[in-house]
Amino acid sequence: MTAVAAPVSFPALGTTAVVLTADVDDIDAAVVAVTAELAAVDAACSRFRSDSELALLNAAGGAAIAVSPVLLEALDVAVRAARLTDGLVDPTVGTAMRVLGYDRNFADVAATGPRVQVTLGPVAGWRTIVIDRAAGTARVAAGVSLDLGATAKAWCADRAATAAAACSSGVLVSLGGDVAVAGAPPEGGWRVRVADRHDAKDDAPGQTVAITSGGLATSGTAARRWRRGGRDLHHIVDPTTGHCAASPWRTVSVAAGSCVDANTASTAAIILGERAPEWLEVRGLPARLVAGNGSVVRTAGWPADERGGSW
Repeated sequence: MTAVAAPVSFPALGTTAVVLTADVDDIDAAVVAVTAELAAVDAACSRFRSDSELALLNAAGGAAIAVSPVLLEALDVAVRAARLTDGLVDPTVGTAMRVLGYDRNFADVAATGPRVQVTLGPVAGWRTIVIDRAAGTARVAAGVSLDLGATAKAWCADRAATAAAACSSGVLVSLGGDVAVAGAPPEGGWRVRVADRHDAKDDAPGQTVAITSGGLATSGTAARRWRRGGRDLHHIVDPTTGHCAASPWRTVSVAAGSCVDANTASTAAIILGERAPEWLEVRGLPARLVAGNGSVVRTAGWPADERGGSW
């Protein structure tokens, strides 16, 4: 029986990337493959790099511009997420994010600041995005700014896991707690700790589960928080208001066929609030929803044993 490699961690996409392989001999090649995918997605999709393709698209003033296949696919993924959630997970929240103060890598966002002076309202909506795959161009309405944060990181985890699996027997990739696996899992599956923060200590409140395929993602309001004018803000925007989602859930964790689908659903659940458990149950998505008081609601077969569980 081969030994699972020790995890390799490094900064990436404003968070922490973690790579594990089912065979210790595969880890170096897997890290190289993952690093290449991270670099490609960052160059295409970063909202905080002035030279990224997304920044150029946002600054194009409504004109169609040529973009790479990577950004075209990222936009397709974002539009699909918006369509599947009836606009709950919408990429046209970029201006709202900037106005609220999330205008740079989160580590550099000031913890406190003056009150937001701009009146926020519903975002423009994903239908303002025009993608022409035949021409290799994309266009977003003038004055609209895209933020792919709700999908791009999880989609990158899927891409990175698939790329790494081509040179390893089995791999797990975590980007800030958005987890994708590919290839053959180790015996008993990949054990993943679900908590309020991806960097939580092992003894922090949470649950350990095991997955063998697909992805697992957690969205929440407990991390990535800051204050403006004495008001607590967080990074999940409700497109219907342009403001931070008011949700009873501290975190929502979802397992799905891919990491991007899991993250799409977990983000939508935060915005849906009280309606989230039914929404997840109807779609057959195993989820663990943690309320502000720490109480837990589970859907669609998520393990009830807080000491551990698996699919």
